[in-house]
Amino acid sequence: MAAPCSLSSAGRCKLLLTVALVLVLSHIAHVHGGSGAGLSSSFYDSSCPNTRDIVRRVIQDARVADARIPASLIRLHFHDCFVNGCDSSLLLDDDVFSGIRTEKKVPGNNRSARGFKVVDDIKHALEKSCPGIVSCADILALAAEISVELAGGPYWSVPLGRRDGTKTNIKSANDLPSPFDSLEILQEKFRNMVSTTPTLLPSRERTPLGGRNVSSHSGTARLGRTGGHW
Repeated sequence: MAAPCSLSSAGRCKLLLTVALVLVLSHIAHVHGGSGAGLSSSFYDSSCPNTRDIVRRVIQDARVADARIPASLIRLHFHDCFVNGCDSSLLLDDDVFSGIRTEKKVPGNNRSARGFKVVDDIKHALEKSCPGIVSCADILALAAEISVELAGGPYWSVPLGRRDGTKTNIKSANDLPSPFDSLEILQEKFRNMVSTTPTLLPSRERTPLGGRNVSSHSGTARLGRTGGHW
């Protein structure tokens, strides 16, 4: 059994705020993907019906050794969605040949973003069950959904069918919100991101989201076949 984890009031507020941001980002991704095939919570029901169960099992196993893993996975999803949309670009490593600079080394992620090994474990487990099917972008989204539930937060059925990105955005990644930012700076960062994306919600509810329909590499490993649209 995992060791009990007691959060201070400030810690709970930070977790709830992150959960709220993840929910908003996921909602916008769904709205933005309303055309074409769109996103659907049943996207893998036929091609990989055990997807959610596999993701849940890996996270539960990881939580036994590290009670903070659910919070770390929620944060990974948020940091991924804030830059280029929920396309798993955060998972890309430096690749000189492809001209990729990793987002993992920007100040907002360097030595603070964690949970990558758990994401790798989820991917490996899914590849055993359903080779080449589930995208890493969807793995991050599902990991966040399940982590929120395991942490005692609200439940929502995350829409699936994202495609993985093959490019990073270091400029946007350098503007990730920081817990040390003032309210004014946070507002400016969100305004800057909103100005580059379509208006999907009233101005005070908007949050940045973009993305491309592409397949992906994470490090040197080829990711699964993906589908769907934003």
